[in-house]
Amino acid sequence: MGGERAPLLEVTGLAKAFGPNPVLRDVSLRVAPASIHALLGENGAGKSTLARVLLGMERADAGAILLGGARYAPASAEEARRAGVVLVPQERTLCAHLTVVDNVMLGIEPLARARLGIRDRSRARAVARAAIALVTADPGRVPLDARAGELGVADQQLVEIARALAQGGLREDGRLAARLLVLDEPTSSLGQSDAARLFERVGALRDAGLAVLLVTHFLSDVRAHADRYTVLRDGRVAGEGDPREIEPAQIVREMLGRALDDSRASAVPEAARPDGGEVVLEAEGVSGVKRPKRASLTLRRGEILGIAGLVGSGRTELLRILAGLDPRRGGTVALRAPRGIGLLSEDRGGEGLMLGRSLAENVWLSRRAPRFARPRSVLSEGARWIEELAIRARGPEQRAGELSGGNQQKVQIARLLREDFDVLLVDEPTRGIDVASKAQVLALLRDLARAGKAIVLVSSQLDELVTTCDRIAVLRRGTLDPPRPASSWTEASLLLEASS
Repeated sequence: MGGERAPLLEVTGLAKAFGPNPVLRDVSLRVAPASIHALLGENGAGKSTLARVLLGMERADAGAILLGGARYAPASAEEARRAGVVLVPQERTLCAHLTVVDNVMLGIEPLARARLGIRDRSRARAVARAAIALVTADPGRVPLDARAGELGVADQQLVEIARALAQGGLREDGRLAARLLVLDEPTSSLGQSDAARLFERVGALRDAGLAVLLVTHFLSDVRAHADRYTVLRDGRVAGEGDPREIEPAQIVREMLGRALDDSRASAVPEAARPDGGEVVLEAEGVSGVKRPKRASLTLRRGEILGIAGLVGSGRTELLRILAGLDPRRGGTVALRAPRGIGLLSEDRGGEGLMLGRSLAENVWLSRRAPRFARPRSVLSEGARWIEELAIRARGPEQRAGELSGGNQQKVQIARLLREDFDVLLVDEPTRGIDVASKAQVLALLRDLARAGKAIVLVSSQLDELVTTCDRIAVLRRGTLDPPRPASSWTEASLLLEASS
């Protein structure tokens, strides 16, 4: 559908850096009107930064953007919306207690009497009705007066899209003025049937003249619904074309920079008795409030079980259910570990650390620490782990919040190791850590497995899973596939499986 039409959006030579770190490098992109253009790439490839520049949330350092043939350089999200460029974020932003009308019009409520702040409710309903009519074939399916929390997940996503379209405002003829809709991982929390219904409506929006920039990891969605695609890798354009004419293996190669058969099996460590160790954790048919939908696994002493999956597949939610932190909607979990189970959270700043307390206190405070301890003992323990994990700090008394992100992660790992659990649930352990420290952490996990610990490892770095784990299972759209030996996987095959 791209043809030779003049592009609605034309990006040329775009560059963006944060301090000394370049994030976008000479990026060029053309999005045709009335088309769906997919933006692909691994985590950290630059997709989010490019989207933020288009939406006025970041300013580019170099390059040019044309929108409808005119220069486009929004200084704010409000400017972008006035130009007709709107976003549906990956995370839900609806207010569950508000009605559909109130959610769609949130922040753009028309006023009948501006000086008095009195809302024009009839106009608000008219705009919301027009927006809802664009995103559903049956407007009655999403009642304007229904509370958002009463709707299903798929219908909530439709309301999110309607709100984004309404943010673009109205033209003089009363039609919505949005020209470019940025969809960020719209199906990451949807099942296949709901995803299909969503794309049916996105296709209708395209047919009505809207251009859609689809940020996604799902190759199946791209091949089924996108007219063109662009791959970013390390901030550069690594590939583009018609996804229906190019094999998935080629697109994966563009994303990874390696061929599909580039195996790293030789780097996989010797298996740590996954078939011989005693079972310490068993889950059968586990489901959460939203994710996962169904997950079964068996973990044995002395092995590392890796879980691969895309953002929103339910990896973190599964670990939190296994740790007893989140409610389990269905299924069973059996723990046979005398020293218990511990979780290393991916949210180190929110729940993994006390940022206002010292490094030593963060390492020391735990359920097994003595209720009273001499300050000297606490500092000594902190100093031991500083040396053990090469934590860069002034000393054990330095506050955790003053450390870099990578060193904060190391403090969280130190506390988990000090607890000496039998089962370790490790969520993104190397996020924000330098290359040398990553190698140290992964080697430490292998040493712990050889010493008899049982480990479940979640990582977005697929090479870490292939080179560290004994078995790997893929979590797709909330369902955990049976694990296979790590030696049978490559990064490319994992990515292909997770995105299929």
